Amino acid sequence: MNELVSRVAENVGIAPDVAEKAIGVMLGFLQREADDGAVAKMIEAIPGASELVAKFNGEGAGGGGLLGGLMASFGGGVMALGQQLMSQGLGMGEITGLAKETMAVAREHAGDEVVDTVIASVPGLSQFV
Repeated sequence: MNELVSRVAENVGIAPDVAEKAIGVMLGFLQREADDGAVAKMIEAIPGASELVAKFNGEGAGGGGLLGGLMASFGGGVMALGQQLMSQGLGMGEITGLAKETMAVAREHAGDEVVDTVIASVPGLSQFV
């Protein structure tokens, strides 16, 4: 298990397998939605992040029943990501903890400027990190 997964699992209080999937889904979302250059630098800088994106990117995308369909019709975005993570059994506090802890690790590896660019390029993300 890599540093990112173990830190999120421990600090957020979720099982490592749940943390692994949630991080992969979240980073995959950022890869699709955030500034291309900045998010690529961020994911490359975090040890093991590329593998998580490859393993879980797009998993749970779409579907989600009526709520997922509604979110997709409004462009999805952060709300759709939240719905995906809730469908994995995470509550809002855990989702916020996941986002904050992941961005803290990202800052350590990629630097503030890169992470700030990623966050600023996704509408609504800043309220969770």
